[in-house]
Amino acid sequence: MSKTTKNLTLSAMFLAIGMVLPFLTGQIPQIGNMMLPMHIPVLLCGLICGWQYGAVLGFVLPLLRYLVFGMPVLFPTGIAMAFELMTYGLVIGLVYSRSRWKCIIALYRALIAAMIAGRLVWAAAQVILLGVSGSVFTVQMFLAGAFLNAVPGIIIQLVLIPVVMAALGRTGLVHFHIHKKETVTNAE
Repeated sequence: MSKTTKNLTLSAMFLAIGMVLPFLTGQIPQIGNMMLPMHIPVLLCGLICGWQYGAVLGFVLPLLRYLVFGMPVLFPTGIAMAFELMTYGLVIGLVYSRSRWKCIIALYRALIAAMIAGRLVWAAAQVILLGVSGSVFTVQMFLAGAFLNAVPGIIIQLVLIPVVMAALGRTGLVHFHIHKKETVTNAE
């Protein structure tokens, strides 16, 4: 199977997971805002398939989910999420792919960079979208939406994504090691 076919197949699987995973939150927006279920497949797609696939999946997922299930509400939530998730997939894929070692440190570096960048893009999208509608996006709204209400989801991502990558690394499906692998050279 070619690499492109493999990445397209995996991206389709991550899309399907992203479509159904929010049902675990019972379609209750407050719980979904705390658990961030659509973020997980996007982050994994960016890590495993690359930034291009992660970015496209991140942008399409909330919009497609709105078209099929009516959630998340398209304006402003779904549109802002599309840009946020696109940034997650793009940043985690870029940072991780440029890491010399595919280890836990590189993974956390990419994951945290993606989380910060995604939340900043989400805030910018909210400011623009709410400004167009005549509403105001405050610092309190940013802190609550990006961090305070999202703490359970952030913790889940920081725990679950490394566990999944470690499991896939042990099976040989992805290039990942818990510790940095040192290259040994013969100095004779």
